[in-house]
Amino acid sequence: MGFFAWTIKRIFDYFKLLKPAFPIKEIGKRLILTLEVAIGQTKILRRPVIGMLHALVWWGFIVILFGSIEMIVDGLFGTERILSFLGFFYTILMAGGDLFGLIILVAILIFLIRRNILKVKRFEGVEMKKISHQDANVALGLIGLLMVTLLGMNTFYLLSTTHEIQGFYPVSSYLAGFFINVDYETTLILHEANWWGHILLIFLFANILPYSKHFHVFMSVPNVFLTKLKPLGYIDNMPIIENEVRSMINPESGAAETDQEIGRFGMKDVEDGTWKNYLDSLACTQCGRCTSVCPANITGKLLSPRKLMIDFRARMKEKGPQLLKDKSFDDGKSLLRDYISEEEIWACTLCNACAQECPINMNHPDIIISLRRYLVMEESAAPAGLNSIFQNIENNGAPWQFSQEDRMKWADEIFIQK
Repeated sequence: MGFFAWTIKRIFDYFKLLKPAFPIKEIGKRLILTLEVAIGQTKILRRPVIGMLHALVWWGFIVILFGSIEMIVDGLFGTERILSFLGFFYTILMAGGDLFGLIILVAILIFLIRRNILKVKRFEGVEMKKISHQDANVALGLIGLLMVTLLGMNTFYLLSTTHEIQGFYPVSSYLAGFFINVDYETTLILHEANWWGHILLIFLFANILPYSKHFHVFMSVPNVFLTKLKPLGYIDNMPIIENEVRSMINPESGAAETDQEIGRFGMKDVEDGTWKNYLDSLACTQCGRCTSVCPANITGKLLSPRKLMIDFRARMKEKGPQLLKDKSFDDGKSLLRDYISEEEIWACTLCNACAQECPINMNHPDIIISLRRYLVMEESAAPAGLNSIFQNIENNGAPWQFSQEDRMKWADEIFIQK
């Protein structure tokens, strides 16, 4: 528990390095969105079969969580089934946990088969290294063992208890029939072994998660709650630039007068990003749904929205510890170019299909826009086609290469009166 707390504190210290994203308002709307998307799994269920399996695993974890909390309290304070005072509700919780233990175990076996035998296409990609697949298999394996020890603990609890049985265990009651001839001492030992196995696996799993893609178990709900509520495709203006433009249009407005320090325009490295960018990267499940619907990726371009999240998290893991010691630290590398290439970000059409498809409401285009802003505003490194448009807008007030006086000449040939 201490190691887990230390890990979480270290991760959340990184948020101090990042820029503000947006004010957290409309709490009621956010709660409804969380219940719908995070708890109800509505976006996952767009793919009904595999989506339902994933949803059942998620809902099962929520139910089993109560039993895990009870185990920790019992273990620390020497109590026995501390939540049994809940009566009928406790019976429902234990029955649900027992049933979900079997459902999750079956689902995990299906997930392992899909990942390692069927080799689903969206699980592959240049960003998915060998360690990524190992990470997924380790996490799935641990979840499977958690369910085995849970069912084993319940089964041998039924066979070894000398007191009134607390709760109802539909699956374990059936499994207990296979061990009815096992002597009492053995059932007691097996119950203890499964109890300790389960609780130790809980702590092991919890401490592995922050270093794994399965950190979304903890981060997905907060990420959905902190969704950017503006419509997909809406691009926020940079306040400093907006004020400057307003002052040019109306010099008497005083819009340019601000005490805000002018920093870097856009994003070159992770410290230029917002806390929401980092939260998205921590919550990313690496499921590949974003990349599978990306038109740029589908047509063979380098862009992979999933890679953006993986790269942002990896760069923060690399640079974050040094930035906490010295905010001016520079290792000669950056998120742009060393992790994410210019070709990748200019391939994006900003269609927002990735953000629309993401089951936990991540906003991939936000990173792309920030990286583009840096290239354009800090390095004037936009592609030649865009630079031509910028020049035309500056000179002609329009993206086309002719003056404003000639703008209506097209009408002369079709006899439209000006």
